[in-house]
Amino acid sequence: MRTAWMPGAVEAGIAFLLGVLAVQWLPSLPPAAWPALPGLAALLASRRWPRLCLPAIFLMAAAWAIWRGAMALELRLPRELEGRDFDVTGTVAELPLVRSDATRFLLDVDRAMLDGQTVPLRGRVRLSWYDDAPVVPACSQWRLRVRLRRPRGLIDPGGSDGERSALERRIAAVGYVREDGDDRLLQPRRCVDGLRERIAAGIAARVRDPHDAALLQAFSIGDTRGLDQDDWEVARANGVPHLIAISGFHVGVAALFGVALARLLYLLWPSLALRLPRLPAQAAAALLAAVAYGALAGFGLPTVRTLLMIAVVALAQWSRRTVGGAQTLALALIAILLADPLAVLAAGFWLSFVGVAFLMLCLTARPRGWRGFLHELSGGQLVMTVALLPLTQWFFGEASLVGALSNLIAVPFVSFVIVPLALIGLLSLLLVPAVATPVLHLAAACAHAQWWLLQRMAAWPGAHWYLPQVQPWALLLATVGALWLFAPRGLPLRGLGLLLFLPLAWPPQRLPAPGGFQAWVLDVGQGLSVIVRTRHHAMVYDAGARYPSGFDLGQAVVVPSLHALGIDALDLLMVSHADNDHAGGAAAVATAYPQAARYAGEPRRMPVPMQACLAGQDWTWDGVRFRVLSPAAGATVQRNDRSCVLAVDGAGGRLLLTGDIGSDVEPAVARVAGPARPTVLVVPHHGSRYSSDPAFIAALQPTLALVSAGWHNRFGHPHPLVLQRYQAAGVPLLNTAERGAIQIDAAPDRPPAEVASWRLREPRYWRE
Repeated sequence: MRTAWMPGAVEAGIAFLLGVLAVQWLPSLPPAAWPALPGLAALLASRRWPRLCLPAIFLMAAAWAIWRGAMALELRLPRELEGRDFDVTGTVAELPLVRSDATRFLLDVDRAMLDGQTVPLRGRVRLSWYDDAPVVPACSQWRLRVRLRRPRGLIDPGGSDGERSALERRIAAVGYVREDGDDRLLQPRRCVDGLRERIAAGIAARVRDPHDAALLQAFSIGDTRGLDQDDWEVARANGVPHLIAISGFHVGVAALFGVALARLLYLLWPSLALRLPRLPAQAAAALLAAVAYGALAGFGLPTVRTLLMIAVVALAQWSRRTVGGAQTLALALIAILLADPLAVLAAGFWLSFVGVAFLMLCLTARPRGWRGFLHELSGGQLVMTVALLPLTQWFFGEASLVGALSNLIAVPFVSFVIVPLALIGLLSLLLVPAVATPVLHLAAACAHAQWWLLQRMAAWPGAHWYLPQVQPWALLLATVGALWLFAPRGLPLRGLGLLLFLPLAWPPQRLPAPGGFQAWVLDVGQGLSVIVRTRHHAMVYDAGARYPSGFDLGQAVVVPSLHALGIDALDLLMVSHADNDHAGGAAAVATAYPQAARYAGEPRRMPVPMQACLAGQDWTWDGVRFRVLSPAAGATVQRNDRSCVLAVDGAGGRLLLTGDIGSDVEPAVARVAGPARPTVLVVPHHGSRYSSDPAFIAALQPTLALVSAGWHNRFGHPHPLVLQRYQAAGVPLLNTAERGAIQIDAAPDRPPAEVASWRLREPRYWRE
């Protein structure tokens, strides 16, 4: 029996989703009343004109998303308080991450003081505790002195959006714990994350191999702190990150575990059915087991989606109603968006709902029995791999062509072997710890074998498939193509759906004409990295920093930018000098593009073997001349002044890359640069006061100056005196800290000029 409201659940869910999604494209948030008032009017009018119901839902959803987005923005630290020291009291949220250089954790702030006065800082802050940080247990309450700033991310081609992620997670500020404060633990507390922490410690104590223990912690309770970047590379190459961080399927397995316990209970006490019907009891047991496991898994988005779907089915069982799969998914979608409309900013939201929706649409009929199970398992992996390919390219810039086979092997083994063993091990840890050791040993051995196979498959051709940055229209076409391709039998010409993938796989690219070039000064914070491309060649000049935490800007920014720009082959990697903010990411770039030639100003201090760059080195690509202007052979200068200075001379003008040279070297560079011509100058040493001498600026007469610096960096770059020098010379100056990555185009028939700034070209309301 179906009630009147249920047939409209799918349409209502789609309208609600579109209303929330429309808000996320806005550069700024309007008042919520703007869509709310016409939405309310349409809702009242829908009693007479039912066709207005869906527009009303759309408008009310938009108003809801605006209101919640504004609330999340209001949590952010006021701009005038950035860089100040606060005394805060709060509770540790989630699981702290302990590394050799620092302990990192989230703190839910209860109270904040500044100069003895209470300030309106609420919400969650992300903190690092450097040096000799004490143990920071989950759920513990602390009093700390912290220095805070607003969340601000790097904006680059193909890069992640840290400010979007901060908004979605309600992070109000980021900072670090000061050592000069009265930092102390106030009291430990009990919570689910504390239980997860104890379970993780119990697994680590019983499994000898740390990596096997880390895998088991990830598979069982979603604790991925023990996995490193190489592990995530293996997971992405096989398309299985969803299995590592607890997939919805794992929660389904836990629900089946609850059903099995309920059936066992009724088998042992048949008379129980006289007091409580068996089917509603099984539904309740399934929901209870799923909620318990979801809590241990940290309530990730796929987990919550599955919990809501199980809850809808359980309610239907209790009320003796029938609910279809599409309606169940739609009701779960509406519930999540009502609880948190900002969930649409997370990749997991789209991968979770779109993946399940495709499975429901494309696997509508299957044979019975074990053949049907095998058909659904194998067909499901193929559907998921192809259908989610556009979304994985959109969010992560890569996809795995071996993912279907990897998932075909990994999904049943992880879900039906490792996860059940892990569940038994978890129950043993909590109830009978002595029994847990052999069970966890067996589960760890299975995880080890599974990972060994995934590591081998990660080296197969097609495991990492990179495409240029996806455009929204290409994403939409490819998604429609996947739907057409896997539509039920009877729809004609289903194979033509592959044609709609062509704009995604082979997007149009605007390459420079012979004699012209393009350049991107990337946003790498307080550092430097520049990509230069001619029609058939490309190079990278500097590669950003690599930090003790393991965060590598070469891996996180430079290589993804190259992929997003459609640069498959790199001809040259040149590193100006060996300071970390220029050379730290060089190893990651060299690993990604091993065929590239390598030159550096200080080759002996480089993290990878390189040849020395010396003045006089000269080559031509596609009518564009590249000249090394400094350092001269036999020069006795050291460190910053050893920087490779590279002039890129196209038919229309010049790009001058200067590294960190100072005023002592600038006169010689100006002399060998040749006659003044339209020049874009990458400002020496990030705008240090000891560089950019007025005579240097006058000799080059640049038409545009670019600074690569970090936002509110501790060096004060670019220095106010340097800004005054360029202003006095009438030279416009752009800063990556304010504009994100900056693209320069130099056509053969006109001087080089800025054509795009990544922070400004796609403004979003959450961006600073």
